[in-house]
Amino acid sequence: MARRGRRTEANIWPGFVDGLSTLLLVMMFVLSIFVVAQFYLGQELASKEDEIASLSDELSALAAQLSLAQSQNTQLRSRITLLESTLEERDETIRGLRGEIEAKDAEIATLGSAIAASAEELEKEKALTEDQKSEIATLNAQLAALRDQIRSLQEALDAAEAKDKEQQAQIENLSTRLNQALARKVQELQEVRSRFFEAVREAIGERSDIRVQGDRFIFQSDVLFGSCDDAIAEAGKPQLNELASALLEIQSDIPSEIAWVLRVDGHADQLPLSASCRQKFRSNWHLSTARAVSVVRYLESRGVPANRLMAAGFGENQPLVQGLGASALSQNRRIEFKLTER
Repeated sequence: MARRGRRTEANIWPGFVDGLSTLLLVMMFVLSIFVVAQFYLGQELASKEDEIASLSDELSALAAQLSLAQSQNTQLRSRITLLESTLEERDETIRGLRGEIEAKDAEIATLGSAIAASAEELEKEKALTEDQKSEIATLNAQLAALRDQIRSLQEALDAAEAKDKEQQAQIENLSTRLNQALARKVQELQEVRSRFFEAVREAIGERSDIRVQGDRFIFQSDVLFGSCDDAIAEAGKPQLNELASALLEIQSDIPSEIAWVLRVDGHADQLPLSASCRQKFRSNWHLSTARAVSVVRYLESRGVPANRLMAAGFGENQPLVQGLGASALSQNRRIEFKLTER
């Protein structure tokens, strides 16, 4: 029996060694695959970082151009204000000249009446005294002087009106240039906003629960919050961290005179709250608002200035899709981010 036990132990040992060797080979193969995958992932991450750095440089250049254009716009506005002030003074002068012309016209009419009366008297008497001749000569001289004054006033009025037309044309030209410059700067700001959103989307990656629609990022609430809860889940914090980082990188490139904010909108689905949920939130409106405020506070904790954040709750009043199916309800429970101006 002792010899039989020794033979059994000798038969088990080689099989155990073979199994252990096979296990070690499998582990080495898996580790090799992991190292290769890490290498390629590192290269891809470096490429994405280079693209984001390039976008940041382009944003800096655009911000400099925007600052220069806004300085030019300020100068154009000052020139328009000066021209408008001059134009008002010209208008006052023109009104004064017209008043003087009207007064002179009244004097001419009075003198004409006097001359006509004198002529009638001459016809009646058939002879003029020396005093009457002197009076007529005086009236004629006054009439000639008044006509000269009217001619001078009319020339001054014509010159003022010509100057007025010239300045009006300058104002219209400056206004056109100003509007064109502002339109270009608005377009450039829109391009900066698009590039910012593109950088954030590249950083976050392709996810079915996070998408871009127009000028908004849309996060499904199920990613950020638990059911009937306004506390941010751990699974949603990495995406919010990426968003905060991109916002902090771009904020220095936006001119200080632009009053921009990141608006955080909370939305709920169309289903009424359960009885247990109503103990914490009175309505979907209160729930969506509380979630928007939680996101704003989290972004503030990540370094985003509080004066650049705004929270709003819309309850179930603005659904993305209609219907009460599980997919429709999930899409309507969401948090939207929009870079805009106050």
